Amino acid sequence: MLVVSNVSKNFGNFEALKNINLEFSNGVYGLLAPNGAGKTTLIKMLTTLIFPSKGEIRYNGTDIIKLDEQYRDLLGYLPQEFGYYKNYSPTRYLSYIAALKGIDKQMVKERVSELLKLVALDHVSNKKMKKFSGGMIQRVGIAQAMLNDPKILILDEPTAGLDPKERVRFRNLLTELARDRIVILSTHIVSDVESIANEIIMIKDQEILYKDSIHHICNVISGMVYETTIAFQQAQDFRNQFFSLSEKQEDGKLIVRFISKDMPDPTWTKVKPNLEDVFLYIYKDEQEKGQ
Repeated sequence: MLVVSNVSKNFGNFEALKNINLEFSNGVYGLLAPNGAGKTTLIKMLTTLIFPSKGEIRYNGTDIIKLDEQYRDLLGYLPQEFGYYKNYSPTRYLSYIAALKGIDKQMVKERVSELLKLVALDHVSNKKMKKFSGGMIQRVGIAQAMLNDPKILILDEPTAGLDPKERVRFRNLLTELARDRIVILSTHIVSDVESIANEIIMIKDQEILYKDSIHHICNVISGMVYETTIAFQQAQDFRNQFFSLSEKQEDGKLIVRFISKDMPDPTWTKVKPNLEDVFLYIYKDEQEKGQ
């Protein structure tokens, strides 16, 4: 088990995270927050790239700083952008990374072959990566993170730039990998975690706002989400009065999905909230600041 206890992180006078308490066991965890909320700071502490200003992170009861190399041997990490050589093939690249990680030479060939099959790149194992799509490169990234068969797999914004088909393939792969390990997926793309995460972690104002199942988090706005149809000329007044989640044009009118705490109008239809609704509502202040 990976446990984060009363962790805070300061950069000078700036408090990036404060009083973070989390527990992770096997499964997929979606770390969901807008850019700049502190996701990457937390990820870097979990991977020992930076250290807490206060508190500690323990794996099976021992501080990961004390575990040092023992902890890193258990860890697989895919940063937002990982370095690779375009003229290398996946086989050559993974063999090179395996050497850097100190993996037994006798195991490398079999392990690389096994991983390339796992990420569905065995048919291009000896092709130069300069011709690969973004999704293929990300799958090479997953393979390098899995070289040491980690007990903890941490992925920071892994699907940025991937097309929808590649995203689906990527999510299916993570579900497979999470059977016997901790998988932490940091993202601001709700759909990346909505279908696969056992729990969602949401950070706001440098603190953990929620760590719960999607079902329980969606209950936060249960009974507050509606849809209705309005004329285009009513749209701005409607937005001023209610928090609009989405708008769709149909037959010359707007179908609006929105949040209201008021007594419902008879023309409104109550709908079941989803994770994206919660995300938009929880972080609406950040969105308004950015406008």
